This record gives sequence, C-alpha cells and structure tokens, in this order.
Amino acid sequence: MNTSERVRSLRTEIEKHSYQYYVLDAPLIPDADYDHLFRELQALEAEHPELLSGDSPTQRVGAAPLPEFGSVTHALPMLSLNNAFSDQEVAAFDRRVREGLAAEGEVDYAAEPKFDGLAVSLSYAMGVLVRGATRGDGTTGEDVTANLRTLRSIPLRLMGSDWPPLLEVRGEVLLWRRDFERLNERQRGQGDKEFVNPRNAAAGSLRQLDPRVTARRPLRFFAYGVGFEPGAGLPATHSGWLERLAGWGFPVAGERRRVTGLAGLLGYHEEMSHRRAQLAYDIDGVVYKVDDLAAQERLGFVSRAPRFALAHKFPAEEAMTELLEISIQVGRTGALTPVARLAPVFVGGVTVTNATLHNEDEIRRKDVRIGDTVVVRRAGDVIPEIVRILPEKRPLSAREFILPKACPVCGSNVVRSSDEAVARCSGGLYCPAQRKQALLHFASRRALDIEGLGDKLVDQLVDSAIVRTPADLYRLGLLALAGLERMAEKSASNLLAAIEKSKQTTLARFIYALGMRNVGEATARDLARHFGRLDRLLAADEAQLIQVPDVGPIVAQSIRQFCNESHNVEAIEQLRAAGVVWSEGEPLAVIGRAVAGKVFVLTGTLPSLTREAAKQMVEAAGGKVSGSVSKKTDFVVAGADAGSKLDRARLLGVQIIDEGRLLALLNATGEGAVP
Repeated sequence: MNTSERVRSLRTEIEKHSYQYYVLDAPLIPDADYDHLFRELQALEAEHPELLSGDSPTQRVGAAPLPEFGSVTHALPMLSLNNAFSDQEVAAFDRRVREGLAAEGEVDYAAEPKFDGLAVSLSYAMGVLVRGATRGDGTTGEDVTANLRTLRSIPLRLMGSDWPPLLEVRGEVLLWRRDFERLNERQRGQGDKEFVNPRNAAAGSLRQLDPRVTARRPLRFFAYGVGFEPGAGLPATHSGWLERLAGWGFPVAGERRRVTGLAGLLGYHEEMSHRRAQLAYDIDGVVYKVDDLAAQERLGFVSRAPRFALAHKFPAEEAMTELLEISIQVGRTGALTPVARLAPVFVGGVTVTNATLHNEDEIRRKDVRIGDTVVVRRAGDVIPEIVRILPEKRPLSAREFILPKACPVCGSNVVRSSDEAVARCSGGLYCPAQRKQALLHFASRRALDIEGLGDKLVDQLVDSAIVRTPADLYRLGLLALAGLERMAEKSASNLLAAIEKSKQTTLARFIYALGMRNVGEATARDLARHFGRLDRLLAADEAQLIQVPDVGPIVAQSIRQFCNESHNVEAIEQLRAAGVVWSEGEPLAVIGRAVAGKVFVLTGTLPSLTREAAKQMVEAAGGKVSGSVSKKTDFVVAGADAGSKLDRARLLGVQIIDEGRLLALLNATGEGAVP
C-alpha cells in the first residue's frame, strides 16, 4: 500500500470510529488505538502536504451534529488540543511557547485535569442561561439547552453581579465513577444496554431527545474556560477566569494549579498521575495553558488547535489484545478466580499479560471466549481487567470457558454456595494454595491459640516445605525451627511449648480451628453443644445440621461440603493421631438444662478457674456470659475482690454464686468437662 492509499485508508477508518463514538455512542476500539491512527495520519499529512485536504479528520474536531437537534454555530470555534505523550513533547511545547513569546525567562502556565467527558458551551445573557450546545464538529454543535438545564451543577442564573452582559462558559459534562456503576446496574436491571465507560454514558445521557431521560441520569459539569467575554474589568489570566467562574457558581477543578516553566508542568503531571485513582471522576491526562490571556492571543492557533495549550495524556488505561487462554488461580481462602492470559499489550504504563475475569458469572455476562479480541483496562495500581469483547473480531475457533469441577492445585471438589458468585476448593486443610491461611487460622487465639506462630513464620514453614498440614506442627523439632531465619533457640523452644499446650483444647475451639466456610466462633460452639462429639458432627447430614440453632441451609451446605472431602477428614485424623484431644459429652438433646439459656456475669478472681475458662465452660453448656449486670442476669459468679458488679447484683436481687456452685450447675447438665 503506497502513502496515498494509506492516507485514504486511515481517513476512512478514523471517520468510521468517530461516527461510532460521537454519534452512535458505541465505540469499537479503545481511545489509545484511535489516538494511534490519528497521529499516524497527522504524521503522513505533515510529510506529504500535497495529500492534505479539507475533509481530512485532522481538519475537524468532532463529528457532525445529530439532525434531531437544532444546530448552534459557535461564536469562537471549540477546538481540540494537541496531545503530548512524553516529557520530550512537553519540553518541545514549552520551548515553542517561549520562542513564540520571545520570553527571556520561564512562562507561567495554568494546569488542570483533563476531564474525560463531553465538551459543551453555555451561553448567558444578563446572567441567565439562554443556550447550551455540544462541541459538535468544533464550528457547529447541537442545541441541547433543555437537557443541560436538568444538570443541577449548572447555574441557571449566575451568582453575584459582576458578570458581563454576554458570557460563554465552556466545560465538560461527565459522570462520577460511582454514579456510572449505579447507572449500569440500573441498565442491567431493566434489561437495557450497558454503557462502555463514563464518557460514553455522559454523551449518551446528554444527547437524549427527551430531557426527562437526561434528568434521571446523574450528570455533572465542570467549567474549564470561556469562549467570548466582552466587557472591561475582566481577568487577564486563565487562572483568574477560573476563580471568577467559581465565584459565579460554576464548579471548577479543585486540583487546578498555576505552575512555572517545564519543571512545573512535569511536576503537576506526576502529581496528578498519582492522584488519578483517588479522584471521583475519570481523567485521561492534564491540560496546560499559557496563563496570560494576552500571551495566548499573540501565540494564536494552528488549523485545529491553539498554540498556547497542550493536553499531556496519561499512559492509555485501555488497550486491545487477544485472549489466549483462561486459567484458574486458587486463593488463600479457596476462591477460584479465572485469569485471562493475554497477548502482551502496553496499557496503563506497563506491559500486561494477565487480567482478572472475577468469576464464572462475569465471564458469562460479558460473553468472554478464549480467542476473543478484548479491551483490557488498567487504572493505576488496580489489577488489569477485561472490560468488554469485540464481537465483530471473534474468530470461528473461539471457545467457551468451562469451570473445572476439581481444584487444579489439589484435586479436591470445587463447590459453589447458592449465595455466592465465587466457586471454591473444598480441600481447606489439605490444599497447598490455602495452606498458609489454614495454618494461621488454626493457630489463631480463638482457635488452638498457638502463641508465636505468625504470618512470617508460617511463610517460612510452608515455603520451606516443613509444614504442609496443621498436623505437621505437632511434629516440629527444635533443630528444624532454630534453623529458620530470625528464629533463635529460645524462640523455638517457646513455640514448641505453645504447640504442646494447644493439644489440650475444647471441641468448640477445634471445630472453629478447622476453618469450615461460614462457621464462626459462635456457630462452632453451637455445633459442639448440639452434637457433643466430633464424629456425630462429621456424620450429620444437612437435615440434621439445620436443627442446630442459627444454622441455616447455606451454613449446613458449607459444613457438609467440608466433611465430604476425604482430604479434610484425613487431616482431622492426623491431628488426633498427633495428640490433639478434647473432652466430649452427650448431645444437647439428652442433657439437662441447668445452664442452657441462662445469663451469667463473672466478677472477681475465682479460686481455680480463669475467667476465660469459666466463660468457655458456661457457653459450652448453652449459657451466655455478659459483661454487665442487669435485670436479665440469672447468676453473678463472684470471686475474690469482686467490685461494683457484685454491688449491683445485690441491688437488683440477682442470685450470687461462687465457683463451687457454678461447677455444680455445670455438672448438673451431665457434661462435666467442657466439650
């Protein structure tokens, strides 16, 4: 293809994408790809000026207005800005400005975010909004006055009284990110087409033929400048105009700055690139304008852009690439996350080869198939994700993704609860992907309470293949521990002592330590009280499980899925063989009710029980332990040096007992020791 043919091809392709984006609000390619095509055409026309023609996309700004709207001719054209993608291009811009102004020193600039929305102009007569228009092709826009009047951020009447008789304000209509997500949720709920991105949604919302539709969309407006401003006594700088606009009631960017020279420009760009992800709205770069308006006038314009301004774009957050494969990543909690393996693509400032697909439902909703051409988004430090597919590029060989039924790491069954979008590996105590999380939970204070076994030590034990299951903890030796980084012999001895101590536990603690999905500390106590013995719990079906207080179908399903996995049962048997023991009793259904349902308050120092041990015994027998005395309290268990709680019990007439009476009540339930 020769140069002339390439120019014609580029013009045709750019016009097609402009129509898709600006008129139909349905872009086919990411902004970065459009920019690449446009810059290639600009470069070819610069090298071959004989090929330049008035109908080239480089000689216009946007797209033609929709015929359904009336036309508005802008008093001053609403031109686009030239783009810079590197520090070198910004340096060249600053140099051209200084040369154009014959400036001996550095130039002052107004710097502000580059909003990613739809440009509009607002015309005011005697402080009252009389017309609003889109940018259109830069010379002629669409009359969308009725729609713009629905935006609460646009003043219908200006504040103050120092405004000129005629004023044209220019700015951007956009959607905040959270509003965009809510809008798409509503679109999905109504079965309507979702918007591609906030800018696409803003454009589609503003260009509704029925203003009532626009009014229901959460559009916002930011002013960034003026068109014509006849009158005396008005600001002489762009930054001064922004201050004046704010005083008249217009929203303006709080992140705007007045900076000096190249260092100021690049410093502002760096600052905003770091703050970008924290903003409530999308920006795709920053804008620099020579601050002095007289200097702007001297610099003038080129064919489609001012010489005094520049848009310094951020690295593209969206790019197009091919989805090569979908693999499964198993997380620390057993969640199976589909991961897209991509043909390498530069996006968001880095080369991306993987992107998250979240879950199976999301894959189905977006109709993602292996072999598709996809648009990938990476914003700041956010994990890259697939935004959408390009169905027109789907090859015949594209195939659907099928979630595996067995965990790709350990082979355990993959299960999915009815209340979750996430599928999970059921081999919690066995699966290597969940090993660290399972060990940390097992050793936590309210489980087996192994003091000294924290994140860093677990990382070392697992990464060194010393510990694979919780039972391996009870096989650790002093030499193996002392050889680990930052583990002295005394620390190793203390840890081994804590592990040995943890062998003596309660059934409730042991159940909680297993880490069954949806089984917290309270549910573990309820299960221990109800079944009395671990084997009864392991053998219980879902119908028997839902007889336990506060255990519903979802929790019962989670317990059953855990117990059905042979790897988990084997891990439990290994723990028993390693010496982990607890006292077991009769099921709650056949024991007395001397403690069950009663409210106890513990105060003072008991002769032989710690307060925590007494609390566990009461709760294991079905009672409740409160921290304060009230009329609902059944018993106050008082030890030595009991304080104000004892006094309040006497005042309210609550029964006061000692440790011996408490043990007698517990023994009356038939449980003796704590299950």
